[in-house]
Amino acid sequence: MSLGSFIKKQFIDILQWNEDTDGVLGYRFPMQDFEIQYGGSLTVRESQVAVFVNEGKIADVFGPGLYKLTTHTLPVLTYLQNWDKLFESPFKSDVYFFSTRLQTGRKWGTPAAITLRDKDFGMVRLRAFGVYSYRIADARKFFTEISGTRAVFTRDEVEDQLRNILLSTIASSLGHADVPFLDLAGNQALMGEKVKGDVSAAFDKYGLAVDEFLVTSINLPEDLQEALDKRISIGMSGDLNKYTQYQVANAIPLAAQNEGGLAGLGAGLSAGMAFGGVMAQGMAGAQTAAAAASSATAPAEESAESRLERLKGMLDKGLISAADYDTAKADVIRKLVG
Repeated sequence: MSLGSFIKKQFIDILQWNEDTDGVLGYRFPMQDFEIQYGGSLTVRESQVAVFVNEGKIADVFGPGLYKLTTHTLPVLTYLQNWDKLFESPFKSDVYFFSTRLQTGRKWGTPAAITLRDKDFGMVRLRAFGVYSYRIADARKFFTEISGTRAVFTRDEVEDQLRNILLSTIASSLGHADVPFLDLAGNQALMGEKVKGDVSAAFDKYGLAVDEFLVTSINLPEDLQEALDKRISIGMSGDLNKYTQYQVANAIPLAAQNEGGLAGLGAGLSAGMAFGGVMAQGMAGAQTAAAAASSATAPAEESAESRLERLKGMLDKGLISAADYDTAKADVIRKLVG
């Protein structure tokens, strides 16, 4: 081996990572049989962290900046190597760079329906979809728990693991949430905030921080929608409070298909539900029938159910707009409950 090859093999003067490949979260500097030159430089760019690993154990962690590698800047590694203060020779160490940039627009979804226990509807199954963003917040935890000693660790690899964490956390979070189903369906921001806290705690175990967690859509399975439709029909002559709740739930998928429909539904949800509950508790027997009859403006010979069916038929035929249908439907329900 020539003297030039020997010198090249022994010394590394500059350690840095240009992060020129998108989606890479962790990168091990290619050491092979090289040694790091004592007094060499370490460049850690903004949104990066460098981790020195000695004999499998994390020694020192460096944030953004330019460092001259000496016993002063490598205190833990110096202690592990048992260097004397005057001993200035090349040294062996594995160096890992981690990207701390925010990973945005990551999609999540529930491939299978989540079963929730609801005080109004009993057992409810739904599917939800959305986006989230995260970043590496603790390189020590991330190296120990997730990336390990791999030469390159990509975003796709970590998200394969995160996907299972997300799904189990979402199911547990919503399953134990003391929030009515109608409130979750009508306020996706509320659902996102509820889940975000639990997801953040789960991600923190692996050195990750959640920046945003958003719910973009909630879907009801067909069998649940059909069951709700049947309950609505049966409930026409039953408990007005539950009838109102079922009507609102039935309107959610329809409103979601119409521009501005879901927003309008969510705005009036709380007031409508509260008003229906108070009325149902305050009325009994003949008083309920009299109040409902006096407040209804539709012809006496046409029931509320018939009118709703007629309105839906007009909407399907294009005789009225979606906005007209939503307004008329809300008017029928409002007049039905007084």
